[in-house]
Amino acid sequence: MDPCTHKLYHKDDFDSRQCLDHYFSDKSSSVFGEDSLIFPIENLTNTFSKGHINGDVLIDLSVGPLVHHLYAACEFFKHIIVMKASDQCIMELKRWVDERTGAFEWGHAAQLHVDTEGKSHQLEDKEQKVRSALNHVVKCDLEKENMMDPIVLPQADCIISAWLLDVISKDHDDYMRYIRKFSKLLKPGGHIILFGDLDTTFYMIGKDKFHLLNYDEEFARKALETEGFIIDFCNTKKRTVVNDLCDCKALLYIVAHKES
Repeated sequence: MDPCTHKLYHKDDFDSRQCLDHYFSDKSSSVFGEDSLIFPIENLTNTFSKGHINGDVLIDLSVGPLVHHLYAACEFFKHIIVMKASDQCIMELKRWVDERTGAFEWGHAAQLHVDTEGKSHQLEDKEQKVRSALNHVVKCDLEKENMMDPIVLPQADCIISAWLLDVISKDHDDYMRYIRKFSKLLKPGGHIILFGDLDTTFYMIGKDKFHLLNYDEEFARKALETEGFIIDFCNTKKRTVVNDLCDCKALLYIVAHKES
């Protein structure tokens, strides 16, 4: 299939619950645990444990209704603002926050976090902290220059973006354009943390094939540096298992800061 005919995350029907079930669940049939759960949890825990990334505001711009990447961050910011383009993603998140029947179960991710931190006794407390943080879930328009127009958000001390750039960027120029937009949300000296899939073209949600931007580590580094970021840390990991749901070859984690 020609990549241009693949569906687009933010423009076509994206089933956020199926995304969670396919890629982030603890079901025995799921093969993505090491890549989609353990890799981000270990990297984020390591980054935030160093203590130099913190402040008043964290903005999260990530794919789908993800929660697990915020467990490590919730201790270090007064306010976490989660921006979503999809009403379905917002509803899915709020279902979990409000502990409603049928909400996706993130307990396995919470357990991984506290085990990684060596604080298994704090499991219940950790879940409540993340639920409190997710009260700031807001609708955005990814195509607008000010994605929250007409609202102007306070500039953030940190942005986390897990896989969103990969699924919304049609090409390399698009990726650069979104990095530029994200940068405007950050204070000078603020940090950006990116997760991405390398050397990939598609991922499946149900029977639908969705677009993923094909790029490598060098491109991601250059994209950030071109927009005035300094790379602090970069980690890549080869894909653990081969599966027909996604053709990515490796995972990427980058921490960078915006020049003052």
